[in-house]
Amino acid sequence: MLSGSNDDVDFLPLFSINEQGFDENEQESYPDILPILALKNTVLFPGVIIPITVGRPKSIAALNEAYNSDKNIAVLTQREITVADPMQNDLFNVGVVAKILKVLKMPDGTTTAILQGRQKLELKQLLQSEPFLKGSLEFTAIEPPNVTPQFLAIVSSIRDLSEKIIRLSPNIPNDASLMLKNIKSQHFLVNFIGSNLNVDIAIKQSLLEIEQTEDKADEILKHMNHELQVLQLKQKIEVDVHGDMEKQQREYILNQQLKKIQEELGESPTDNDISDLEEKAKTKKWSIEIQNKFDKELRKLKRMNPAAPEHSILVNYLECLVELPWDEVTEDSFDLNSAEEILDQDHFGLDKVKDRILEHLAVLKLRKDMKSPILCLVGPPGVGKTSLGRSIAKAIGRKYIRMSLGGVHDESELRGHRKTYIGAMPGRIIQSLKKVESGNPVFILDEIDKLGSSYKGDPSSALLEVLDPEQNTSFYDNYLELEYDLSKVLFIATANSLQNIQPALLDRMEIIQVNGYSVEEKLEIAKRHLVSKQLKEHGLTAEDVVLSDDTLNKDISDYTRESGVRSLDRELAKVMRNVAKKVVTNTNDNKNLTPEDIGEILGPKKVNLDDIFEEEPEPGVALGLAWTSVGGDILFIESSLSKGKGKLTLTGNLGDVMKESATTALSYLRAHGESLGIKPEAFDETNIHIHVPAGGIPKDGPSAGITMLSALTSAFTKRPLRERLAMTGEITLRGKVLPVGGIKEKVLAAKRAGVKEIIMCADNEKDVKEINSDYIQGVQFHYVKKMKDVLRLALS
Repeated sequence: MLSGSNDDVDFLPLFSINEQGFDENEQESYPDILPILALKNTVLFPGVIIPITVGRPKSIAALNEAYNSDKNIAVLTQREITVADPMQNDLFNVGVVAKILKVLKMPDGTTTAILQGRQKLELKQLLQSEPFLKGSLEFTAIEPPNVTPQFLAIVSSIRDLSEKIIRLSPNIPNDASLMLKNIKSQHFLVNFIGSNLNVDIAIKQSLLEIEQTEDKADEILKHMNHELQVLQLKQKIEVDVHGDMEKQQREYILNQQLKKIQEELGESPTDNDISDLEEKAKTKKWSIEIQNKFDKELRKLKRMNPAAPEHSILVNYLECLVELPWDEVTEDSFDLNSAEEILDQDHFGLDKVKDRILEHLAVLKLRKDMKSPILCLVGPPGVGKTSLGRSIAKAIGRKYIRMSLGGVHDESELRGHRKTYIGAMPGRIIQSLKKVESGNPVFILDEIDKLGSSYKGDPSSALLEVLDPEQNTSFYDNYLELEYDLSKVLFIATANSLQNIQPALLDRMEIIQVNGYSVEEKLEIAKRHLVSKQLKEHGLTAEDVVLSDDTLNKDISDYTRESGVRSLDRELAKVMRNVAKKVVTNTNDNKNLTPEDIGEILGPKKVNLDDIFEEEPEPGVALGLAWTSVGGDILFIESSLSKGKGKLTLTGNLGDVMKESATTALSYLRAHGESLGIKPEAFDETNIHIHVPAGGIPKDGPSAGITMLSALTSAFTKRPLRERLAMTGEITLRGKVLPVGGIKEKVLAAKRAGVKEIIMCADNEKDVKEINSDYIQGVQFHYVKKMKDVLRLALS
């Protein structure tokens, strides 16, 4: 019930009751202008004696002035204790005039004074602020209470409650109860109890300002009832806690008591969390199902003990619900010209992908509720598949998410864990949407062909629901236990190869081939993007180094062989590091780098195509074209004949399909050998060995069929094939040539290697026409349908 108060330094506790010198029936007169003492966190009531310690110079000066005159001083309470130099607006207008009973000088320079409140006053105007506060005052006459039965009953209740509170409060002396009984004046008793109530300063001030003693007593009784309830609950909690626990640390007991008190009073720390959740939920425009789920879990949370392990799990779950973008979407930009400009600015080439995105934007502009397509960009590394996703998001004004699927082998990583598990969380798809705070981002599923599987499930099966426009309106996450609409998300998957993707998953995606770059395209990309990027990353400017087209071509042709530009980017970084070193050491005299300078900086050639073709072609050697996940490449096929019994040997780490192509080629040659001048018995008297160099690299596929047949024919007829001639195509036993894939990568690889002529199936002519004619200048194409046409061209 008792409370501490202070002015500048400290309030010296004093439970002293003294009615002497205070008569409620006596009306004293005081000067209208008095020095003012500002108290920080206590309120003085008429008749009550309190000691205060004063440290502020103005307060000390006011005390000295009053003490040296008539010992009367006006006492007012500050509105905010943080104000160091209070003025009139910083003080409550109502206070008391106090009699200074004693003043003591302390060794630390402060002054201790004992004051007794006398009569209420109101500050009309502050007349002086230096060297102390002085103001014009108006005094309120003391009106004795109207002693009615109701008032007497209230005072009696106050006395009874005081005794109960004293018994339950360990900090109040036991003899305080006897001292209270000795107070005869009801008016003084009400003021004394009001002065010592354990309530906020604002409440005490409001009690002081009440005119009628009866009304004041009634308010004090209400506050005492509340304080008694708190103390009784505390006592009950102490008994409960001690009964439930087996002598644990004192600190733990105190913490438990505090929690119990807060819960019983409705002041639990979790109340704010619950209120925040409820406020956030009001802003959500979610379905009835989600609202019912939220309300059900929230009711469960309110009933739950905060110390329970499930409490934090439930809080995390509800926070996830309110933070998910159920209906928050960004506004799409339907400016096709601007979108096209952004795509062209960030990426060179890739026309198919850009056209498909612009088509989607056009349709979306005409029909706002259109379901987003599921695109899959397939191509070799380093051609810009992933970075294209960021440009697409920028072009259409959406947020961007990238999720790498390489090595993911647990279905729960995508679908989430059930919240009953320790450490449960939503799947990575829901987590990403929560992080980006948008329900319609551009979502990149990177390296989808590298998904794994294990005893924990098959993640690619979980993606079936995500990537199906007919199903992803109700994607079920195990953690949420609710269906989430993914139909507004623009999913773009990337892959290096389609071979490792489940057929069912592949069927749900729109495949867009992102082919490798030609030398000319790499040059443009280097000039537009890579050089400026490396200059910025290495702290250089365009004035520090100049790379001509010849210099860049040297870097491209002699030090990179990939379909993308990642290796080219690394080689340019080496050049920039060399230049940066020279700039720092002030030795950067040659700013225009020549191809010779590139050779000195990067060292010996990593790719040497000068010796790839022999001076004189040998019989039995044919040049094929291959497609790999990193782009196109050339492939030599060698055949050798020796005396034997017709045994066929295949080496070079060949796959089953490639071995079958060799067997098919040999069978066709046996059937048609006489027309080529090969005696039938030659096949039974000769052992045949077919080898494909680079034996450490696995090779497979049907596209080497016509190359193997050409190599065998050349070996048996001892006629070399035409120089700088490459070929690709599948062969049948009837001698037909079938089309194959990866034509652009194969053609560009042949161009890089210096091939002058290429033989392929006539059905692949459409693929060649899609390649920019400038990039394949100097290469002659022969389109065939029969194997006899291949041999006629190759052996002529």
